[in-house]
Amino acid sequence: MTHAVARLRSARLARSSKPFLARGGSRGERCSGCRLVLTHCLCALRPAVPVRAGVCLIMADIEALKPSNTGWLIADMVADTFAFDWARTVVDPALLALLADPQWQPYLVFPGEFVASERVVTEIQLVEAHDGNQDRRPLFVLLDATWPEARKMFRKSPYLNHLPVLNLQSEQLSRYRLRRSQRDNHLCTSEVAALCLELAGETLAAQTLDAYLDVFTNHYLNAKQQSPVDLQDALHLRLRSLAPAAGGSTLCPA
Repeated sequence: MTHAVARLRSARLARSSKPFLARGGSRGERCSGCRLVLTHCLCALRPAVPVRAGVCLIMADIEALKPSNTGWLIADMVADTFAFDWARTVVDPALLALLADPQWQPYLVFPGEFVASERVVTEIQLVEAHDGNQDRRPLFVLLDATWPEARKMFRKSPYLNHLPVLNLQSEQLSRYRLRRSQRDNHLCTSEVAALCLELAGETLAAQTLDAYLDVFTNHYLNAKQQSPVDLQDALHLRLRSLAPAAGGSTLCPA
């Protein structure tokens, strides 16, 4: 199965003049389905949970190439995940079309302290679709980048200026251990998406995405340390309890 982030990664690799080498990552052949080394493949544990909301990832230049990127986990689970490269001078017409699609109500997720107060919302607002039959589905627009990159992207993307800005109010500390952040309350992309899903009333999906991140982190770090994965530990059992479709062997599919 391919999804939007996988396709974006393939397109980005095709444009690269030299191979991308993940800094500090494990060596060896990687699975194309989960980006982990084959001995620690996560594909058989991918959860299947129905999700009504959509996620639009606007990704910094090499973000899709990083095996530690967690936007990939969102795309694994949220069927309507869209992914676009960010560039300062150009914008993908498909992104503009998505933001204008009447079935969606887009929310740009960003800290409200950096935004004019009239744009800031803290709740998901039900907006009637044009045909009057059903509420528009929430589309969470996430800037998938380091914090300095995300601030630059926010300032230099005028096509996002008309969107309401969803300010997430959470005291949650990040559990993400694959990259360093200057502040513990700087959440990784999948943690932000889980908070958005919770706010949209999709509690099971939010909890499952959090559990999936924990299992992914476990596999990633064990691969880096050349240690085996315990499929019966608390992290794996929690993921399976939330999403019974997640389970099985860690062997990479042929």
